[in-house]
Amino acid sequence: MSTASSQRAWFRPSLDWLAVFIPIAFAVRYVPSWENQTALFVVSALAIIPIAGWMGNATEQLAHRLGEGIGGLLNASFGNAAELIIALMALKAGLIDVVKASITGSIIGNLLLVLGVSIFAGGVTHKVQRFNKTAARVSCTALILAAAALVIPTVFHQTAAAHPGGWTPRAEQSLSLAMAVVLLATYAAILIFSLVTHRELYVGSGPDKAKKPEEHEAVWPVGKAVAVLIGATFLVAWVSEFLVSAVEAARHSMGVTETFVGVIIVAVVGNAAEHSTAVSMALKNKMDLALGIAVGSSIQIALFVTPVLVFASYFFAHRLSLEFSLPEVAAVVMAAFVADQISGDGESNWLEGVQLLALYLIIALLFYYLPPSH
Repeated sequence: MSTASSQRAWFRPSLDWLAVFIPIAFAVRYVPSWENQTALFVVSALAIIPIAGWMGNATEQLAHRLGEGIGGLLNASFGNAAELIIALMALKAGLIDVVKASITGSIIGNLLLVLGVSIFAGGVTHKVQRFNKTAARVSCTALILAAAALVIPTVFHQTAAAHPGGWTPRAEQSLSLAMAVVLLATYAAILIFSLVTHRELYVGSGPDKAKKPEEHEAVWPVGKAVAVLIGATFLVAWVSEFLVSAVEAARHSMGVTETFVGVIIVAVVGNAAEHSTAVSMALKNKMDLALGIAVGSSIQIALFVTPVLVFASYFFAHRLSLEFSLPEVAAVVMAAFVADQISGDGESNWLEGVQLLALYLIIALLFYYLPPSH
């Protein structure tokens, strides 16, 4: 019986199947006769997906071993480690537009694509799914705050630039730095709220609220979880360097802009592991968890990863500001507003999932046809 179970597990669809692209990516990068920048971009993107999944799994395993409080902090800190590493590599390479686009893409990708697929998949299986609307409201309000943090520097840029001597790169960078501090402080407050003072709101509801994977599978030893986390982090950084180095060649061969690559392709790659987990939770009628993954990941990107990237840019040749393009700002604002409207009543159905996916497709089409900024 155990042999049959292991065979079924082996043939069950999994992101781990994409691990075959890891050695292929190294071969395309280092074997001279295989050199092809577009192919390197594609196989590197596919190779990052299972590695990001391993990072997430190792973090979850550490969380189970170290307790609820520390575990929640670990999940909050490392939940978007793959996206952060990819963005750091792009920042190092001076691809500021790709970095900003990947931030935008990660926020709207989680709010519209991940949440949309989750709500649709769960709604097809269950007519109406319910979740804690108080926790959802708190999360969506945090996202509206994050959207404001993107809008204000953009408004500053547009307004000050209209007055002679009113705008300087230094003033814009100072504004971005100050807002990054505010975003990090807000993120710290959200962690205290969700992990300490009001953590009962984030436990979930219904018969499945106690998530105890150790009842179904063995929990890794701490040493193994740490080793996998360190190894996967090192590997995703290495492969991310391949991906970033091939961005220019790939976008030319595919006929798309840097913004489209960042908003759609890089964001989907970085979030793929979370996509599968959120959908799986929704199918099991655990909408609190699915919503927590999708909206929580957007919050981490907006309030934690973005300010960290602003601070990190001071160690590189190019500074990162929070002044985004008008289409990027509009996309984030619309995504946050629609997600807030859908989650406000504490219930979801498959049509709401379709509506989120429709908005994501509309935004994707916008960035596909949007001409290069320069």
